[in-house]
Amino acid sequence: MKLLRGAKAKGTASLPDGMRVYAIGDIHGCDKQLKKLLKAIRKDLEGYDGESRLVFLGDYVDRGPDSKGVIERLVSKKLPGDKQHFLLGNHEEAMMKVMDGTSKRANDWLSFGGRQMMESYGVGKKELYEAGGDVGALLREVMPKSHRKFFEKLKLKKQIGDYLFVHAGIRPGVPIEEQEQADLVWIRDRFLKSDRDHGVVVVHGHTISEKPQNKANRIGVDTGCYATGQLTAVRLQGSERAFITV
Repeated sequence: MKLLRGAKAKGTASLPDGMRVYAIGDIHGCDKQLKKLLKAIRKDLEGYDGESRLVFLGDYVDRGPDSKGVIERLVSKKLPGDKQHFLLGNHEEAMMKVMDGTSKRANDWLSFGGRQMMESYGVGKKELYEAGGDVGALLREVMPKSHRKFFEKLKLKKQIGDYLFVHAGIRPGVPIEEQEQADLVWIRDRFLKSDRDHGVVVVHGHTISEKPQNKANRIGVDTGCYATGQLTAVRLQGSERAFITV
């Protein structure tokens, strides 16, 4: 575990007294790293007697080797923290549209990570070929009900104190309550290049960086676990920021 502390300038965002929040970046089927990170968070919470929350920033599935294992761990009710919040990522959005039949672009989803997810649920190339255009029906067949319920309950955003947690970012200049789902789960450059004060510090994943991004107006914690093997969380308490990477 690497614990890196981020410097804080005066007047920056903070959480209510007596609260600690861990925000976890894109997991993408990396269940082994998720297990290690949750263990590190449990250890970090030893001796802490305040309220603790975990915020998962989306993209639990696709690309990595064990999407099914990740979801099973997240629905197990054996997570650290007093409360957990689970947000929607663009990969969950794409997968759910295939599963419920509202998207006819199953091959697009399969090509950017869905194939690895299907393999984790026991679906091989032969079964995918035989399914033809109805990949969604096959996914509904192999996915446990508890996993489907997990995906159906994912939220778009969560605000705690002066921090707004989303998957991808927000559209600069648009009030938080008017943000559209497409931006919250897909936006990149317009948000990443903005240095404006959003009224909150946005904590997000979605865009991979070699190290966590600790900016005045945003915190990025997607360290590309499926490619790098490194999964990162930011720990927020008061006006302090620290990063845990495994």
